Amino acid sequence: MACNEIWTKLEHMKERLIGFIKTYCLFLGIFALQKPLFMLLHFGLYKDCSPGEWLAAMWYGLPLDLSLAGYLTAIPGLFYICSVWKLGNGLRRVWCAYFGLVSVLLSAIFVIDTALYEYWGFRLDTTPFFYFFSSPKDALASGSLWLVAGGMLGMAFYALVIYACFRSDLLRRRSLLRMKMPYRRLTVSFVLLLFLAALFIPIRGGFSVSTMNTGKVYFSTNQRLNHAAINPAFSLMESISKQTDFASQYRFMDAAEADSLFDGLLDPQARQMRQAGVQPVVEQMGDSLRTLLSTSRPDVLFIVLEGFSSHLMGTLSGQQGVAVCLDSLSREGVLFTNFYANSFRTDRGLVAILSGYPAQPTTSIMKYPRKTQSIPSIAGRLAEEGYRAEYYYGGDADFTNMRSYLKSSGFERIVCDKDFPVSQRLSKWGAHDHLVFDRLLDDMKQEDTLSAGRQPRFRVLQTSSSHEPFEVPYRRLADDRLNAFAYTDSCVGDFIQRFRQLPQWRNTLVVLVPDHLGAYPENLSTLSVERYQIPLLLVGGAVAGPKRVDVYGSQQDIAATLLAQMGLPHGEFTFSKDLMDPAAPHFGFFTVPDAFGMVTEDNRVVFDCQSGKVSLDEGTAQGRNLPLGKAYLQKLYDDVAAR
Repeated sequence: MACNEIWTKLEHMKERLIGFIKTYCLFLGIFALQKPLFMLLHFGLYKDCSPGEWLAAMWYGLPLDLSLAGYLTAIPGLFYICSVWKLGNGLRRVWCAYFGLVSVLLSAIFVIDTALYEYWGFRLDTTPFFYFFSSPKDALASGSLWLVAGGMLGMAFYALVIYACFRSDLLRRRSLLRMKMPYRRLTVSFVLLLFLAALFIPIRGGFSVSTMNTGKVYFSTNQRLNHAAINPAFSLMESISKQTDFASQYRFMDAAEADSLFDGLLDPQARQMRQAGVQPVVEQMGDSLRTLLSTSRPDVLFIVLEGFSSHLMGTLSGQQGVAVCLDSLSREGVLFTNFYANSFRTDRGLVAILSGYPAQPTTSIMKYPRKTQSIPSIAGRLAEEGYRAEYYYGGDADFTNMRSYLKSSGFERIVCDKDFPVSQRLSKWGAHDHLVFDRLLDDMKQEDTLSAGRQPRFRVLQTSSSHEPFEVPYRRLADDRLNAFAYTDSCVGDFIQRFRQLPQWRNTLVVLVPDHLGAYPENLSTLSVERYQIPLLLVGGAVAGPKRVDVYGSQQDIAATLLAQMGLPHGEFTFSKDLMDPAAPHFGFFTVPDAFGMVTEDNRVVFDCQSGKVSLDEGTAQGRNLPLGKAYLQKLYDDVAAR
């Protein structure tokens, strides 16, 4: 073979190697440029950052970019090896299809992540997809039609830009579209295989003990800058990989140490049941200082307030003139002043409220019906005492697997959007709050309250109007967000006023609790304790009298507290504590992707699990809550894995 012919064949090998490297570098360039683009699209959050900090977000984010570029270049690497042995239109079509699919996926991930960040304050994980596939209508209800349409156009445009990069003349000379068969195919295949194997290094993140994870890019005390450094596609991929492998997550300490610390965090009844394996015998609560109710078997009504927080109540040093009805009710009821939401989304908050089960940072247990059916619930426990459980919600009860959870929890009847006339489903979330309250009140009026065999009721009403896009049939405040909260507050006040006229009032306990802090105050950091502070308010004719309770607790403690007030055992609610029992530990606990917080009177700690660093640790007992919170979260994931 002539020398010039051999040289030509070697050039064909060189083309493949250069094409392989350029494919990797192109992926890397796309990911790196996404960071300043993301920051520009959220310029209000990053306008105070210096140019050096913008560049730092790109630089420190490179490990995730290098890793994901390695994943995405692996398949083109196989294509290059295949092209050594056979070229044809089939391989070329697969080549184009692969980059077309990758372009669409990367575009969709970036646009969805950018759109949701303003609302959620963390980079993309599997949560929005869980919401979308359970109910597309409700998942899109937060945004306007123009926002959704703009997002779709943005995805299409960005996908075309990415695909054009891979089809550009820069790569066309080196792509499968114009390659020839090389000389010494075994040698070329072996060299390409070595390059392909080398991708393992950036994919894994080097040769250290720890593998690549989003925490490796955290570099600043400014959480927004850390978020900007994260590659959203890698964040999503990591979240998917964590969905079912619960037993290996959050391994902070050995099992014996976690067990020891965890036992000290349990309610006395839960501790007895955990150690002895049997439900403790409980006598009726008689201590007048601990008794909040005038009867042991009241009807119970939970009103779950969408997105409310302590910051909306002047009584709790929040915004004046918004939740005026709640402020008024707090003066006649029992107000818990140091109470915390357990999470940041409704599906996670509901399980904490109704089952005394803490939310998880990386998933929502509501998406696993096989697991939720084994979790104890207030409805199920009260059913054993003859209660009938009913749920009222103006939206889609199938959103986030809610119906499955409610039914397995013991709710016999669920009133949802389909039970309202089409003319009343005017909100993007279904029926407006005042209509849901009207429906509940009408059902109450039709009850036979005189029958000796009447079943006591456990009811839950979940509001939805104080949620994006804040479109409500009410105008009192100029700010749309605050006005939406004022509307729901007015619905609560009107309902309570009318409910007082019914005979059921004098034997009913009304529990008012938000599902999580929502859209006010705006721009609160996801790692701030204040983001999770919410009110817990008990009113109704069954309440013995007004009281302020200053002990620390969170949503998962409602179950044990309620059952204790009714003189019922609650030991099976492992994670729930009686807030009125001085022998129980008192602390607030919350989680958010991917962090947890624990709050007591003498120590407030927030730990960022992604970076492995303490975000906040303050109080007279600094450092005390950190190992306790780690043990609590570790045992929670042990419990999730075991169900």
